[in-house]
Amino acid sequence: MKTQQQAKAFADGLDGGVFWRYVEEQARIGALTPRGIRRLALDAHDNEARLWLAARGRELGCEVVYDDLANVFLRRVGSDPSLPPLLIGSHMDSQPCAGAYDGALGVMAGLAILQGLQAAGMEHRRTVEVVAWTNEEGARFAPGTSGSSWYAGERAYQDIVPARDDAGMSFGEALAQTLALLKQDGLAYRPAPVRPHAYLELHIEQGPILERQGVPVGIVDGIQGVYWYEVTVRGKANHAGTTPRSARADALDGAHALIGAMKELVYAHDEQVRFTIGKFSLTPGSVNTIPSEARFTIDLRHPDQAVLQAIDSGFEALAAEPWSNCRVELVRTSAVAPVRFTPELVDCLSRSARAYCEAAPVMVSGAFHDAIHLIRYCPTAMLFTTCRGGLSHHPDEAVDRADAEVALRAFAMAAYQLISE
Repeated sequence: MKTQQQAKAFADGLDGGVFWRYVEEQARIGALTPRGIRRLALDAHDNEARLWLAARGRELGCEVVYDDLANVFLRRVGSDPSLPPLLIGSHMDSQPCAGAYDGALGVMAGLAILQGLQAAGMEHRRTVEVVAWTNEEGARFAPGTSGSSWYAGERAYQDIVPARDDAGMSFGEALAQTLALLKQDGLAYRPAPVRPHAYLELHIEQGPILERQGVPVGIVDGIQGVYWYEVTVRGKANHAGTTPRSARADALDGAHALIGAMKELVYAHDEQVRFTIGKFSLTPGSVNTIPSEARFTIDLRHPDQAVLQAIDSGFEALAAEPWSNCRVELVRTSAVAPVRFTPELVDCLSRSARAYCEAAPVMVSGAFHDAIHLIRYCPTAMLFTTCRGGLSHHPDEAVDRADAEVALRAFAMAAYQLISE
């Protein structure tokens, strides 16, 4: 009980102005006009954000280290360095035309906790680390969560580095440039992951539930599963004006018919299923030529692994059929099963959240986060804070400062208890 009281006192004493200054400063890195940001993984702005974070860590007397995936860690060493650390974090890369809070708010919360510990001159038994993970979004290099999945042993380095962006640059090439920059800036290299005592992540909800309930914070006890696919429909290019319908192998017609069948299959399940085609392209891309190739991506999500597997099998069966005289290649590029977070940590975050908001709900995340991999490596849990209108992956993404500060204090209360154990 005494630790809980001390933890709340620490959380109450955090400087909300400093926290929000951090949020606003990072939002200027890669800023778009009139609002939003563009910080694609390992690009110049993403690297600038890394160096900005490292500078803030040094100001707070932290050790600043990086690893083989360019994950950046700020370490405040505890009085018993032999204990596994508490790891707090999220990501700072963004979608191509994004808001300034997705991921970054969680890193800034960790930074604000470090600042609060430093300002109060507090000692704590367990080391605390704040991490900014590499390529959570997967917008430039798919699939995403590269840094956290590698750290947690879920993906191998050699499986990550071949991925290429739309300009043809590989993840490995971009990573080498970033690693050289971090070394030049004086960050210390850490060759292997350190298994944490626990991992906590604060994130905007990216959905409407908290706002509809009129609460600033929610406790996350799990994340639904996510499967990603790349689909290629191959036909035959020919003259648009001279080729009769019966002689056509139109890749767009094939893709259209296939997508319709996929939607029927998906929506035969329940309202929880999420099916999104986010990228679509045609070759050769000429106004008077029948498309020879259609390529598109699929993002499939559901909280039940059995449903995901059933749909996956259905997709494979559909891809084996001819569509408008075209052949189909279906490649599953990522398959992340649904997860449930550590009950003891969920309880800890619940007590902290309800110390500031009695009505804080327990919920499952519809979006994936780095925590989906960390739970397979160490005890893990998350908190959400409200985002206006449930809007995310958009420049109009917005967070009310008052809501974010409530979530920060609840998050800090839990973190303080864990580093004081």
